[in-house]
Amino acid sequence: MPDPDEQRRMAEFEKRLAAAKEAQAPKPRGDEHYSQAQLAWRMVIELVAGLAIGFGIGYGLDILLGTMPILLVVFTLLGFAAGIKTMLRSAREVEQAKQAADGGDETDEGD
Repeated sequence: MPDPDEQRRMAEFEKRLAAAKEAQAPKPRGDEHYSQAQLAWRMVIELVAGLAIGFGIGYGLDILLGTMPILLVVFTLLGFAAGIKTMLRSAREVEQAKQAADGGDETDEGD
């Protein structure tokens, strides 16, 4: 059996080791902070994705149904509208996160 002095030293060592590991562990991120360029690229990609999906659906339906320019134009416009809507939602999320980071107790004067 190990003596009590050795057990006490091992317990102290384990406490110091746990404290050192905790100090070295990376802290979890709370909020992701994006630069303005990252936000701009995200919005551009959302718009282009909406346009591309609308174009693809419209083109595919036009080929299947034989109504070449009609559905292509309609779905491209719908894709554009969906891209704009997604961009606005992203901008709103960023604005809400920014307000929450700044304190959040300010009232929204613009709306």
